[in-house]
Amino acid sequence: MEFIVSAISDIGISRKVNQDALFAAKMKTSSGNLVFAVMCDGMGGLSQGEIASASVVNAFKEWYHKKLPLLLKSGLEDKTIVEQWTQVVQDINSRIRKHGEKSNSRLGSTVTVMLLSEYRYYLMNIGDTRAYLFKNGVNQLTVDHTLVEQQIRLGKLTREQAESSSIRSVITRCVGVTEEVYPDFFFGKIDDNAVYLLCTDGFRHKIKESEMHTQLCSDVSKTSGELWQKLSVLVGMNKQRKEKDNISVIAVSNIMPVGTPLSELHDEENDDEVTIELPDEPIEGDAADFSFIEEILLIHSDILL
Repeated sequence: MEFIVSAISDIGISRKVNQDALFAAKMKTSSGNLVFAVMCDGMGGLSQGEIASASVVNAFKEWYHKKLPLLLKSGLEDKTIVEQWTQVVQDINSRIRKHGEKSNSRLGSTVTVMLLSEYRYYLMNIGDTRAYLFKNGVNQLTVDHTLVEQQIRLGKLTREQAESSSIRSVITRCVGVTEEVYPDFFFGKIDDNAVYLLCTDGFRHKIKESEMHTQLCSDVSKTSGELWQKLSVLVGMNKQRKEKDNISVIAVSNIMPVGTPLSELHDEENDDEVTIELPDEPIEGDAADFSFIEEILLIHSDILL
């Protein structure tokens, strides 16, 4: 199975700073192809949100480079993923909180992490960044940590009422604010001929899930460039409808083999370039069957905690 990966992070029409951050990577292993992706949204009402989101992305990027090759040697297991990702969250949560105390500021970030193998998906979520599966229909794979989601589950709000609620953006969990933070985990069998998508809330406020499905699944994306064009249309629809937040999205398709190198993609309007990064040293020994292929890194802070 070959994966096609593409991503966009757009500052939007009104914000002065893009507080979103993302990372996506493709790799080859002796067990098949893998995709790893991280989506973060720095808290819009908090100062230095871009530092928090970039730092969370960087923490999981380091896990991908240093820990995943060793994990593949022993085999992917749900329990090990939970343990290692939870430790990453605890460590970066502590560093962000300490930075906030020293700088007398409150900063935090949501995070959704996804690992796709040719057989299984592994997901972690904190906050209201989401993971979706688009195939014959739309399947939201994560559950938002928001006040409106709590109200919906208590029967006090409908989904339709929640869309226009004044508390829609109130988050009940994030990284970097509280002493303890508890991620949710989701696991499942991978679907063929599907599109997996991670997005911040700015990507989904002004467009319907049915519009995402129509754009992403109406025909086959044969290259990363074609998939990027579809995402660009959806980002443009958000901006035309006056979405004020930053808009970020990662899409992974397993429909056709990859064609266009990720390094050829470029968001001219926002000058968000795709950055290809490879480890300084090659993987050696028993982990040498792990090959880093292509990576997308979009962050908007020079400070990493």
